[in-house]
Amino acid sequence: MGKQYVPLHVHSEYSLLDGAIRIKDLINFAKENNMPAVALTDHGVMYGDMELYTTAKENGVKPILGCEFYVHDGDITERNKLHNPCYHLVLLAKDKTGYSNLLKLVSDAWCKGRYIHPRINFEMIKEHHEGLICLSACLGGEVLQNLLKDDYEAAKETAQRYKDLFGEDYYIELQDHGIEEQKRTNPPLIKLAKELDIKMVITNDSHYLKREDADMHDTLLCMQTNSDKDDPNRFHFPNNEFYVKTAEQLRDAFKWMDSETFDSCIQNTVDIAEKCHLMLELGKSPLPDYKVPAGHTIDSYLEYLVYEGCKKRYGEISPELKERVDYEIGVIEQMGFAAYFLITWDFIHYAKTHGIPVGPGRGSAAGSVVAYALEITDLDPIKHKLLFERFLNPERFTMPDIDIDFCIERRGEVIDYVTQKYGEDKVCQIITFGTYAAKAALKGIC
Repeated sequence: MGKQYVPLHVHSEYSLLDGAIRIKDLINFAKENNMPAVALTDHGVMYGDMELYTTAKENGVKPILGCEFYVHDGDITERNKLHNPCYHLVLLAKDKTGYSNLLKLVSDAWCKGRYIHPRINFEMIKEHHEGLICLSACLGGEVLQNLLKDDYEAAKETAQRYKDLFGEDYYIELQDHGIEEQKRTNPPLIKLAKELDIKMVITNDSHYLKREDADMHDTLLCMQTNSDKDDPNRFHFPNNEFYVKTAEQLRDAFKWMDSETFDSCIQNTVDIAEKCHLMLELGKSPLPDYKVPAGHTIDSYLEYLVYEGCKKRYGEISPELKERVDYEIGVIEQMGFAAYFLITWDFIHYAKTHGIPVGPGRGSAAGSVVAYALEITDLDPIKHKLLFERFLNPERFTMPDIDIDFCIERRGEVIDYVTQKYGEDKVCQIITFGTYAAKAALKGIC
């Protein structure tokens, strides 16, 4: 079995149209190659964190959640193409505090600093550095950019600034993909690290899993830049060395380095992994508490609103309707989702009473009489003979999924309402990803 090594610079498919590594494949590769942990450092985003965390945990591999940030050297609100230097920097979460700081930095980068890239600056890092490990990054890092300009003192000053902030959690990152710039900058980079007593790690700037995936990744870059593969002037990687390497493959790449230094750099990747002990509480209900009027429980208030809604929708409540309503309420209460329906009813009621247009409802929720009675949906499931079991089934325990459309111009008011009522820690906006099927993918590249 080979030497233990932890990849700390990895771009998955969530580095959209830039990374080409599927997380499940990455974890399988780590297991097969004696890698006790693996980091995810997508460009400016943390989309893949939960997939990495759960997949790694299921397979006995430690997940390290991180991000490769774009660091601006000035005011992130500045929008000047002539003055937009952006450097790369890798940050890894050691614990829950670090993970929270990563989330804050990524959010601020997109919400406040986005210009070409989502950007942060040193002051933001300084404010949110607790619980984080910092790597100096690739050739795009500030230290290496200064070395490429032959400005050793500026590189040294930058490294010292980060060391002063992160202390023993700041590492100089060494890479060798067989390109001229790294051959030129690695010697002074090592010298700098030794002069400042900064530990070094060896990484590979991994954008695809294996060497043979390089051509596929190159096609992805063509899609990103809307370029033809035979265009000699298009953006492309210089060679096929940007894959996830084992310690043995890195030893070959760094054959110019003495064994003691190499072994120390590899061991430092394992030491970093041992510093990281992030534990996330997954699987718990994310729902906030819903405060019901005096004299009611969550269940009784739901029942009250549903029957009041049925009177409004149907007039007289027939035995057949009552049987259907009681069945649905029974399933909802049995599965513990009464509060979910009350919360959903609450913000839709707010929108409708404030003149904010709301759609009629989409998806399987249209099969629920309870949803119809609460005016969450506007399609009568009795009239249209729709099945409730397609929406909720006690034999298949999943959270309800109600698709609701709000007026695009005023949806922010609804978001503000639920945020103010339930708290910022109980409200978030999420992203969904569309993927190509084979036919569409071929059309996209041909």
